[in-house]
Amino acid sequence: MATITAADVNKLRQQTGAGMMDCRKALVESDGDFEQAVDYLRKKGQKVAALRSDRETKEGVIIAKTAADGKSGVVVGLGCETDFVAKNEDFVKFAQSIVDLALANNITTVEALSAAPLDGATVADKVNDQVAKIGEKITLNKFEYVTGEAVTAYIHGNFRMGVLVGFNQPVAEEVGKDVAMQIAAMNPVAIDASGVSEETIAREKEIAIEQIKAEGKTAEMAEKIAAGKLNKFFKESTLLQQAFVKDNNKSVADYLKSVNAGLTVTAFKRVALG
Repeated sequence: MATITAADVNKLRQQTGAGMMDCRKALVESDGDFEQAVDYLRKKGQKVAALRSDRETKEGVIIAKTAADGKSGVVVGLGCETDFVAKNEDFVKFAQSIVDLALANNITTVEALSAAPLDGATVADKVNDQVAKIGEKITLNKFEYVTGEAVTAYIHGNFRMGVLVGFNQPVAEEVGKDVAMQIAAMNPVAIDASGVSEETIAREKEIAIEQIKAEGKTAEMAEKIAAGKLNKFFKESTLLQQAFVKDNNKSVADYLKSVNAGLTVTAFKRVALG
């Protein structure tokens, strides 16, 4: 007999929307075969979830919110299939209740959030209830957590995107919003060059070298020019080096220094639908 792990049960829950115990029983009855387990659930009447397990949840709501002390925040993405459901007031309220639960209990991972109790059941089970109630696939598909001496939350475009920004010291609401809107608009890959992965740097450098060689430059010249292109990439793609959207004559780092000489960003998360 196959060994049924918690990961197997969770995977089947994600695929079908069925409850935990139902998924475990289905896997036991099917000796760990996922396709047979899905058939088992469908035969037991779990038609809505099974039929919708392969659908995409490109619509939904993204909600960013900070804790009462302003030193932590979460972004939660609740996905659905259609814009019609995403704009439904009850759907938005349900997403907001999940956000409030995460903040009230200082939850830092999507796994912990899914298992957290909400109105007599787990969040995961409440999400599954929405599948049957609404008739669409519903997923808790995005979650981020940020801490700092001050954290700003920003929601852009009618719940289409959420941004969290952590700072090393308290900031005025306007300053926090300015930086959050910068992140929303310019989508930086990291706070500064030190935060860019070696993989990304290697890829950008390789692309630059190949472009330069294609122009007939020598390998030695290509290396030198590629270094300049890499610096341009950092300037355009890392938050502190980017031109400040409200004043292109200064960088975001310059803007923060104009507010307070020691002010900087310590973390950020940008979450969008899709």
